[in-house]
Amino acid sequence: MNEFIKSAAEKMTANYMECDFFPRQDKVLPDEKSIEKIIHDTRSVIFPGYFGDESLSETVSGVFEEGTLIKIYSALKKQIKLALLYKCKCNDTDEAEKFSAQYAKEFIDELPRIQQMMFKDVEAGFSGDPAASSKGEIIISYPGLFAILVYRLAHILYKQNVPILPRMMTEYAHGKTGIDINSGAEIGEYFFIDHGTGVVIGETTIIGNNVKLYQGVTLGALSTRKGQALSGVKRHPTIEDGVTIYSGSSILGGDTVIGRGSIVGGNAFITKSIPPYTKVIIKAPELILEAPKQPAEGEKKVWDF
Repeated sequence: MNEFIKSAAEKMTANYMECDFFPRQDKVLPDEKSIEKIIHDTRSVIFPGYFGDESLSETVSGVFEEGTLIKIYSALKKQIKLALLYKCKCNDTDEAEKFSAQYAKEFIDELPRIQQMMFKDVEAGFSGDPAASSKGEIIISYPGLFAILVYRLAHILYKQNVPILPRMMTEYAHGKTGIDINSGAEIGEYFFIDHGTGVVIGETTIIGNNVKLYQGVTLGALSTRKGQALSGVKRHPTIEDGVTIYSGSSILGGDTVIGRGSIVGGNAFITKSIPPYTKVIIKAPELILEAPKQPAEGEKKVWDF
């Protein structure tokens, strides 16, 4: 038995040595669980009293915020350093330490602004969903809000050109919610995703203020056949202020602009710009109803169309 184990191990090692996407022995990848912990700790300090055993009076005392922010800073600094070294963004560990401390500090500095934006997103969710019984219900249970929060955090790191971590963060939210928001997208205030499953928002998407999306909406590229040659190119649409996009609609292309105040009905497929204050409605397909064949006397009843 040991011989076939040894043989398989040797072959797998050979495969590993031939590939260029495994980390070198002196490289360590950022840790997935640590990133998840940073996300949840940050959520608890943005929405104090909602996540954890502490009461609201305890969490807004200042002690909770300071202690949690210290934990977030230290953990994030470590993960940024690993990402910088892994992607060879720094010449040595001292330089990586310097930049990771700077980026982690900037992340903490941005949290009050992100908190204010999230409060506005909660307001958009509550005012836009008659099924919501309270703003607290939205904070603690709506997948759209969680995906938006993680995106807004990851976007800070994206703008800093921190490698790997922004994608790890948004893919964690993607796995939890079914909502895929690339960290490079630019999204304004009072943003709301209702239901959310299947929503895709591409890297170069621009979304204005007071925009509402429903499940299954894709804001994507017309084609990605050129692969890496398209990196940095505006290939996803622009959605202006006050737009509502209903379920199942796809809006594609970097030159495509949905004008302010427009409404896009369900299952639309759009590759050209829409003027402001336009309602896009897909004509209902013809519905054909046929009565099932009736069985002859004595025959077993089987529905046969």
